[in-house]
Amino acid sequence: MRPLIHPAIQDVPIGAILHALSDPVRLTIYADIVGQERSQNCSTFLQVQDKAIPKSTLSQHIKVLREAGLIRSERRGVESFNLSRSVEVDAHYPLLIATILRAHHTQLATDAAKTKKAKRKR
Repeated sequence: MRPLIHPAIQDVPIGAILHALSDPVRLTIYADIVGQERSQNCSTFLQVQDKAIPKSTLSQHIKVLREAGLIRSERRGVESFNLSRSVEVDAHYPLLIATILRAHHTQLATDAAKTKKAKRKR
């Protein structure tokens, strides 16, 4: 099994972080990981935004987040557990993660309101 790559935050360009979080599924996965105090098993994210995520696709999403310095992954047997590195990222790029997550939550609330309004019109 190949070793997991966890770059030093100082070596991660901001473009890599923004790229990693530009995908709505990855952003949702990351927001869920940040919101937890304990590490999250990868299988937790096989269903994201009411969509089934194939294991191979999920592995790729986790890899992108890890290589962008956003999460730390640890293998325990055949499972992989993920923990946010937001404190480290915040130390190097102050308020970046908080700003992105606040915008994500605002967008989710806006989308939910639009969906609710559309259902009432039916």
